Amino acid sequence: MNTILTADLVGLDKIINSDPIAITFFIGYMAMFASAVFFFVERSSVDGKWKTSLLVSGLITGIAAVHYYYMRDFYLETGTSPTAFRYVDWTLTVPLMCVEFYLLTKPFGAKGSTLFKLIVASLLMLLTGYIGETSGIDSNIFWGVVSTIGYLYIVYEVFAGDVAKLTKTSNSPELARAMFLLKIFITLGWSIYPIGYMVLPGNLLSGVFEVSSIDLFYNLADAINKIGFGLVIYSVAIAETAKSRKAVAA
Repeated sequence: MNTILTADLVGLDKIINSDPIAITFFIGYMAMFASAVFFFVERSSVDGKWKTSLLVSGLITGIAAVHYYYMRDFYLETGTSPTAFRYVDWTLTVPLMCVEFYLLTKPFGAKGSTLFKLIVASLLMLLTGYIGETSGIDSNIFWGVVSTIGYLYIVYEVFAGDVAKLTKTSNSPELARAMFLLKIFITLGWSIYPIGYMVLPGNLLSGVFEVSSIDLFYNLADAINKIGFGLVIYSVAIAETAKSRKAVAA
């Protein structure tokens, strides 16, 4: 009992005394949890075809909240990066973020093959990234290159592939605006992850930043990307719902 109390006090001391990484784990957990509640509640505000999109947004942030709860405790106890927890989180939430691209364009004709390709690319990116982070200095550049191929394919789909083509032919200003914002998340928001990977010892940016500070950037990027993704989906769902209800009323 005393050991548990002591560990809790040490963790609380880190948060109170401005350990920035501990603070971002705590804020990330609370922000993800609050966002999940918001998306689940707001499902009742949109038309049926958009309810699944908000459900997925709630699942993304809800799953992340659970992982951040455990990652926070792991960091407070050990002072080291919770790499395994983080990759488990990403392996669940990043494919779901790819599902969001499919769900956004599904009302405008997206096919299941597009979803399949996006999920395969995301899993390739994440699984090879994890192998690279845990297999040692000698092979992390190789696995990083393979991981980047998966990432670049997702970028291709959003900018020039099926997702981009369906957005262009949808004649929906709301969808076009949402895709513009999601492109920013994909290119700028997601870029922190390969940059963080390349900072690892023996990699291309080794020594540019302290490896210990990468969790700070990862935590902020996760909160912005996952919550931001959900809010973009929510804005499209609300706008399209308002448009359809106005058309019915007319």
